[in-house]
Amino acid sequence: MASNEVQGKLLIIGGAEDKEGDCKILREFLRCAGGTKAHIVVMTAATILPGEVGDNYIRVFERLGAEDVRVVDTQRPEDANNPDYLEAIEQATGIFFTGGEQARIISCLKDTILDAALHKRYSEGIIIGGTSAGAAMMPDMMIIEGDSETNPRVDVVAMGPGMGFLPGVVIDQHFAQRGRLGRLVSALLLQPAVLGFGIDENTAILVSGDEFEVIGENAVTVIDESEKLHDNIDGLLKDEALAICGAKLHILPHGYRFNLKTRQPVLHNLATTAQTERAIA
Repeated sequence: MASNEVQGKLLIIGGAEDKEGDCKILREFLRCAGGTKAHIVVMTAATILPGEVGDNYIRVFERLGAEDVRVVDTQRPEDANNPDYLEAIEQATGIFFTGGEQARIISCLKDTILDAALHKRYSEGIIIGGTSAGAAMMPDMMIIEGDSETNPRVDVVAMGPGMGFLPGVVIDQHFAQRGRLGRLVSALLLQPAVLGFGIDENTAILVSGDEFEVIGENAVTVIDESEKLHDNIDGLLKDEALAICGAKLHILPHGYRFNLKTRQPVLHNLATTAQTERAIA
């Protein structure tokens, strides 16, 4: 879970973020990284098309005003020892992981010198963002792959180590668009984590300290199983249906906030805003 020792921010995107219009989510990433004075590093480890994908994000960030955007392309674990890449990370004020396959990020970066450098810069206060695969890899245990549009079962999801920027949760992306409720519930029951976040496309959570705020077009689904009354995971065969009773479900659109420690939506500011609007009317 979020820790007071961590000073940086995370922008975790459900994939398919707007890159042609107002770019609300990527605009917020750039603003948090320092605006026009930002030093942006685009990490393309997840994709098999690093040149094309990297150039696309360079174009977007430069259009929004960034003057310094670099690509760090680690296609092999040994690439993580590149001194030029380590220097880029050390100078970065914002680091952005593209989409692709989250397993590629882990195979190329996990437990490398570059991995340590990323966590060091995060603890020093920079923002780290990721979309799609770059979102899935944020927890300490991540969804590697799984079936969509299915009921919860043990065999619908494969889990593995993530990058550990936001430990103690499970994250799934392209959530509503690909019908991934079943696999998020399955992943959550298979892990010691009690919070699952399903992030829709063109939607993100901005994590700062012990809270996150939803940004974007659609919504974030939060599943809290910390006070569940029952599940049938013990003794279940892998192709049999999972049961969970008494879990909490929150659907949070743009502007809503959630506290990671209390595991509750933050509603007092919303109430104040509504009262102000009624008074003006």
